[in-house]
Amino acid sequence: MKLAFAASPRSTVGIEWEVALVDRDSGDLRQVAQTILDAVRRPDGQPRPGILQEFLLNTVEAASRPSATIGQAIADIAESVELIRAAADPLRVDLMAAGTHPFARWERQQVTDKERYRRLVDRTQWWGRQMVIYGAHTHVGVEDRRKVLPIIRALLGYVPHLQALSASSPYWGGEATGYASNRALMFQQLPTAGLPFQFENWSELEGYVGDMLHTGVIELFNEIRWDIRPAPRFGTVEVRVCDAPPTLREVAAVSALVQCLVEEFSGMLDRGQELPNMPTWFVQENKWRSARYGMDAIIILNRAGDEQLVTEHLAEVVARLEPVAARLGCLDELGAIPEIVAQGASYQRQLAVAARHGGDLTAVVAALVSELETNRPQAA
Repeated sequence: MKLAFAASPRSTVGIEWEVALVDRDSGDLRQVAQTILDAVRRPDGQPRPGILQEFLLNTVEAASRPSATIGQAIADIAESVELIRAAADPLRVDLMAAGTHPFARWERQQVTDKERYRRLVDRTQWWGRQMVIYGAHTHVGVEDRRKVLPIIRALLGYVPHLQALSASSPYWGGEATGYASNRALMFQQLPTAGLPFQFENWSELEGYVGDMLHTGVIELFNEIRWDIRPAPRFGTVEVRVCDAPPTLREVAAVSALVQCLVEEFSGMLDRGQELPNMPTWFVQENKWRSARYGMDAIIILNRAGDEQLVTEHLAEVVARLEPVAARLGCLDELGAIPEIVAQGASYQRQLAVAARHGGDLTAVVAALVSELETNRPQAA
């Protein structure tokens, strides 16, 4: 199995943001994605670039073009979101972003009528039908295929940072789960989802893909749904760890962190330096800790097993990456990370809203809708 890796300019960026469609009166999810997708079609009847169909009819995805900077990618998404909002408004539908909806019932959600989605549900059954979850994905261009797998192994050390910053799924089906990101642990129940294997070379990855195709586990490469994966068709590393943050300001922040880390690691490889990596068991433990405790997670930093509070380490990482961010033009976006730490991640804000409203989760939905519309996170 030969897996070609497309040419892609170094450290260019693309962002995808999954947005939920909620009823303005009840706050529950609405199954109107196809109506909205039809409404935003181009005058020639073709689908609108940057506004994409998703697994469920309660979801649309806003995606940027390949961009030189985070700011350009976010501007693309903002334009798409305004078109989606204009189509949703006459339906009395609002837009909301979070890793999960606070109280919607999974069994009431409708799957998009598409063959690959039908195959997914047929194979995964109960777990597949429960995937009422929303994420944000960041693609970063890598100019040399030989860099891809070392960069992915190094990025695995930052899964807990990204997961804690974006954690926005403390509720599931109306219940407080006790997790900052319930989405993270739900999604990994699917075959080929979760943390990637740590392959040493490209031929090992090709062997894996060939085996998965031969045995019918997948039919296409993009059915490998790892938290961090190569995207050979685009020539990128794709980071899929994050819950969908409620605001574009937060989407920009986590995407800037991803872009800066990939660029930092690419530069280290150019200088002949070995990239950091950790044993699989530490990576798995870090993912669980950040999903459970979010900003209060004490994470494992290195192969020696040294530990630190994730927010303290984030401050060090942001300071270290500031020169990289300045070169990439995303210093402002990276600078939003301390803001998220100070005001609370979305899961903390959602829990605070529920506490102020006697456990009323419709108030949580209203707060999430307001945050997306104003692009302003409310303090926890």
